[in-house]
Amino acid sequence: MSVLTIPSPSQGVWDLGPFPVRAYALCIILGVIAAIWIGEKRWVARGGRPGQVSDLALWMVPFGLVGGRLYHVITDSHLYFGEGREPITALYVWRGGLGIWGAIALGAVGLYIGARRMGIKVPPVADALAPGVLIGQALGRFGNWFNQELFGRPTDLPWGLEIDPVHRPSGYLDQATFHPTFLYEALWCVAAFFVIVWIDRRWQMGHGRVVALYVMAYTLGRGWIETLRIDDVQLDDVLGLRWNVWTSIILFAAAAVYFVVSLRRNPGREEVVFRDGRYDEEEDTSTNEPDNGSSDGKVEA
Repeated sequence: MSVLTIPSPSQGVWDLGPFPVRAYALCIILGVIAAIWIGEKRWVARGGRPGQVSDLALWMVPFGLVGGRLYHVITDSHLYFGEGREPITALYVWRGGLGIWGAIALGAVGLYIGARRMGIKVPPVADALAPGVLIGQALGRFGNWFNQELFGRPTDLPWGLEIDPVHRPSGYLDQATFHPTFLYEALWCVAAFFVIVWIDRRWQMGHGRVVALYVMAYTLGRGWIETLRIDDVQLDDVLGLRWNVWTSIILFAAAAVYFVVSLRRNPGREEVVFRDGRYDEEEDTSTNEPDNGSSDGKVEA
């Protein structure tokens, strides 16, 4: 075994008296906090009010957690239902198992409800929030590292991930190091974040096109990373591809079509971000001119 391999944490749960502290949950919480913080900065730069993103998070986070768990349980129902299984464990979110697309789908429902109640237009606030979600996902993936799960096939590369025998799938018990797909996805998400933020600053994206860029960027990376994974999933090998690969392909195509159609129908950026047509900043943020980031001193993450 190479001395350059990546070790896995020896444990992912610490007991503080009667209360277990789980690294997976901490990673998810840290990711949520980061996404809210970045979204808040971007939203204020778009003309929104400070604190509104935190208020929206009260809708998005619970909806997202429920959606993420539902997606996971539906696509991996064999882990919870059937002979020898305990259905009650489907509720044990702290053990891991959140499907990103379920989280995004129901999180978007929460965003819609919260934005409507607060008089905020959905497309501009969604565009403000989308890049921060990538950082949240990157941090959340480290929970898989602590749980020693969702790794890739065996590899002898210097950055191979050490996996304890108890966590290796049957058929791979004699292997020691595997592709660290959690790290691949985390690095991809961080890179995608910076690219999308640069594109948004350079061309002033609007009308949901930052969200479309987010979907395209994430699925482009998730698609190839998914081909490395060896974990058993119920909806596997659909026409030779894993279910999540097909999901990535379909969502990438849908986002690309939306981006092109939206660009033709609604070029530029929304002039206002509130449903009643008023501004919340003195300046008009609707200009189609490139923003070099030096005109008004606002920080846009």
